Amino acid sequence: QVQLVESGGGLVQAGGSLRLSCAASGRTISTDTMGWFRQAPGKEREFVAVIHRSGSTTYNTDSVKGRFTISRDNAKNTLYLQMNSLEPEDTAVYYCAAGGRAPYITTWGAYAYWGQGTQVTVSS
Repeated sequence: QVQLVESGGGLVQAGGSLRLSCAASGRTISTDTMGWFRQAPGKEREFVAVIHRSGSTTYNTDSVKGRFTISRDNAKNTLYLQMNSLEPEDTAVYYCAAGGRAPYITTWGAYAYWGQGTQVTVSS
């Protein structure tokens, strides 16, 4: 079992930055495929970014447009999402996920473990 706890969300003005963290416990996540998803009110959960077991990354380029960076610190058993140039459209609850299974790792159903989410609100 893996427990995931997100932090780092908050209220920020458009153009600002936030770094989300996802601390894992229960076992190491260093060999997991891990992802970030988000869900805005009234919308479906949306893929944001994934870091593969190899360390390579994939982004939802339509929505994040090169503004977000996913990374992991295996020593701290933590996943990160650096978000720059935030826009009001980025407002959502952000979730991290672990245990992703190929090939559908851009879909939330491919993940075995989820955090509780952290709210990100971007004001215009």
